[in-house]
Amino acid sequence: MKKLKVKKLVIKIGSQLLEKNNKIDYDFIESLAKQIKNLKENGIDVIIVSSGAVLAGIKKLGLKQKPKTVTEKQAVSAVGQATLIQIYDEKFSSEGLTIGQVLLTTEGLKIRKRYNYARNTLEKLLDLDVVPIINENDTVAVEEIVFGDNDFLAAHVAVLLNADLLVILSTAGGLYTDDPSNKNAEIIKEIKDIEKALTFAKASKSKYGTGGMRSKLEAAEIAVSHGIPVVISPKKENIILEIIEGNIEGTFIHPKEKKYKGKKSWIALLSEVKGKIKIDEGAEKALKTGKSLLTAGIKSVEGYFSKNDVVAIENNQGIIIGKGIVNYNWKQLNELKGKKSKKEAIHRDNMVIF
Repeated sequence: MKKLKVKKLVIKIGSQLLEKNNKIDYDFIESLAKQIKNLKENGIDVIIVSSGAVLAGIKKLGLKQKPKTVTEKQAVSAVGQATLIQIYDEKFSSEGLTIGQVLLTTEGLKIRKRYNYARNTLEKLLDLDVVPIINENDTVAVEEIVFGDNDFLAAHVAVLLNADLLVILSTAGGLYTDDPSNKNAEIIKEIKDIEKALTFAKASKSKYGTGGMRSKLEAAEIAVSHGIPVVISPKKENIILEIIEGNIEGTFIHPKEKKYKGKKSWIALLSEVKGKIKIDEGAEKALKTGKSLLTAGIKSVEGYFSKNDVVAIENNQGIIIGKGIVNYNWKQLNELKGKKSKKEAIHRDNMVIF
């Protein structure tokens, strides 16, 4: 494969990669710092999304096994966060790199204001020549502790920053036709259809991780749907530099044509609906040609929502065809629905049609 054209790179590091001989793998983090220094010297911005707070907490507290309940994991991660970021700071500082810790959750990004704040903060850190180290905020989050081992957060960060590449480093090192422990299993070097590839994927059985290949592929779907290629690779010496040069070990997932951009990406992927608007056939046709939704085309309104909330859009057959940010609250729309008017219930720039 040719050398990849990358100016902004997101690297996701799984919990298992940070462990070696039942201790934190300092050498791996040091190697990562050296590679990132090289990348930055070549004009590439790097953002790290790192799991491992629970693992670091386990090591710091001397626990014999991974905590079982969500509350225990949250408490252990509170200890581990401090330990983990200290290690990153020590190893990156030795290479002349400045890091900045950012705590995020996928749940928090569902709030539009926080989504924008996160993007602005990360972009400012890059402007300041800082390497953001994004940790899942396990002390308050539940979703990242139970599902995904940060895979989805990494994908959303890649979309948030309009990255050129997302690299997911994992113990599996790529997607195989069977369990990698099976000697007959073969690596799948390229993926163009994630739905088909999911038939080979399994959930995690690792000691510290919670994701597995299935969550990685499902997260990759988010990135590739925004035109961002994804590489799933193993933990090896200079693996990031090799990937950039086009020497890819693992699985390369081809990007798709960008479907959503900017605000529409947030509406489609992260926004939570607070109500539902049912529209007539004329309005549906108008929306599918890229027009705004007028109040005249609304047949009924469900739920109690405010102005600027996100609502689902349902057609006359009861099928949800899109989502959008409303210009009126539920009470106002109930009064305006069906009446001849050119008032916009949802502007086309604040709407996605599936």
